[in-house]
Amino acid sequence: MLNDIKKPELLIPAGNLETLKTAIIYGADAVYIGGDLYGLRAKAKNFSMEDMKKGIAFAHSYGKKAYVTANITAHNQDLEGIRKYFKELKAFGEDRPDALIISDPGVFSIAMEEVPEIEAHISTQANNTNYETYRFWHKLGATRVVSARELSLKELGELRSKIPAEMEIETFVHGAMCIAYSGRCLLSNYFTGRDANLGACTHSCRWKYHIVEETRPGEYMPIEENERGTYIFNSKDLCMIQYIPELVKAGINSFKVEGRMKTALYVATVARTYRKAIDDFFEDPMRYEVNKSQYLEEVRKGVNRQFTTGFFFDKPTQEDQIYDHNTYEKAYSYLGTIASVKDGLYELEQKNKFCVGDTVEVIKPNGETIETMVRRITDNRGVEMESCPHPLQIIYVDFGMKLDAYDIIRRKE
Repeated sequence: MLNDIKKPELLIPAGNLETLKTAIIYGADAVYIGGDLYGLRAKAKNFSMEDMKKGIAFAHSYGKKAYVTANITAHNQDLEGIRKYFKELKAFGEDRPDALIISDPGVFSIAMEEVPEIEAHISTQANNTNYETYRFWHKLGATRVVSARELSLKELGELRSKIPAEMEIETFVHGAMCIAYSGRCLLSNYFTGRDANLGACTHSCRWKYHIVEETRPGEYMPIEENERGTYIFNSKDLCMIQYIPELVKAGINSFKVEGRMKTALYVATVARTYRKAIDDFFEDPMRYEVNKSQYLEEVRKGVNRQFTTGFFFDKPTQEDQIYDHNTYEKAYSYLGTIASVKDGLYELEQKNKFCVGDTVEVIKPNGETIETMVRRITDNRGVEMESCPHPLQIIYVDFGMKLDAYDIIRRKE
C-alpha cells in the first residue's frame, strides 16, 4: 500500500541563487548546489559563500533541504583548502548545509573530522554499483549513497533489500547522461587539459569525430556513412517521469534531476512536472496513469536532447545515442522571471529578446500555464520600448493580467 511508503524526495539542481529559489518555489523537496571550488561544475556560475548561506536559509525557510557538492577527485594540494571550506560551512550555524555530497575517501575523512554534524552523501562519482559498497559507506557514517547510473531497476531493488533500512538511495531520474562510467571521464583532460574529475569538463563527448589513417594525414573519414560526421559519444537525456511506480517499487528514496548549469525555465519546468507526477501517483495511482503522456509532453518543453530510460530496463543500444548532431531540442525560449511590480508593470531581467505584441506563456508554481500577450515594455527610466534586445536588461512589462513573483515567462519557438 502506498500509505505505508514514504514519498521519495524530489532533488533539483541549482547553479545560482535565482535557480535555487525557483527550484524551491516550483516543488523541490531539496536542492543541491556548489561553491566556486570542490564541486564538478566549475563552469557553472556557482555560489559565493554569501549567496550559499542565503540560498540555504531560503530553502530552510520553506522547510526544504540544501546539499552542497564537494565531489572532486582531490589531489594533495586540495586537502587543506577543503578542510577550511568545511569549517566555513559549519560556521553558517543553523543555515549550514543539510548534507555534503562527496566522492573521495580523503575528503570524506576530513568531513567526518570537521563537520560530523552535517550528513555525508556519497556521490555517484564514487562508482556505487553494489550493496557491499553501500554497507561500506554506511559503516563509515554516510547516510545516503547516490547510485551509479549504470544500475538497472532490478539491481536497485536487490540492493535496497540488502542494505540497512535507514540507508538512503539517491538515483538520477532526469537529465543529461555521461558517456563515461559513473561520470569519471578522461576525454576532456586528454584533449584540452581540463579535468572533468576536478569540475572543468569541456563535454568532449558532444563533439563531432572523424578518424584519420596514420599514413594519410589530413584525410578525415566519417566513422559512419553520414557525410556530416558522427557524434559517437552523444547520449540522449534521461527521463523517467513515466515510470514513477517502478522507481518507488525499487525503494529509491531520492529522485535526482541533473542540470546545475541549466536555466530557471528548465528547473521550473522539470520541478513542477515531477512534483505533480509524484504527488498524483501517491494520491491516486489511476490519475497518474491517465496523466502520464501529459507529464512527458510538459518536460519536453524544457531543453533536452531527446529522451531515454538509460540503464533502468536494459543496457542502452544505438537507439539511445544521437549520431547526427549535438544540439538540444528547444521548444520554448526563457524570457524572464517576475521579480516585482512597479506602477502596474512587472519587473524582470530579460533573458531572450521579445517584442510588444508577442504571444507568451506564463508558467506558475501551482502547475497553471496561461497564454497572454505583451502589451507594453519600458526600461528602468520609464522609456517606452517596442522590444528588448539587450540580454540581462531590467525591464518593466504589461502582460495584461495579474502576475506573481516567481512566475516565469516563456515563448514557444
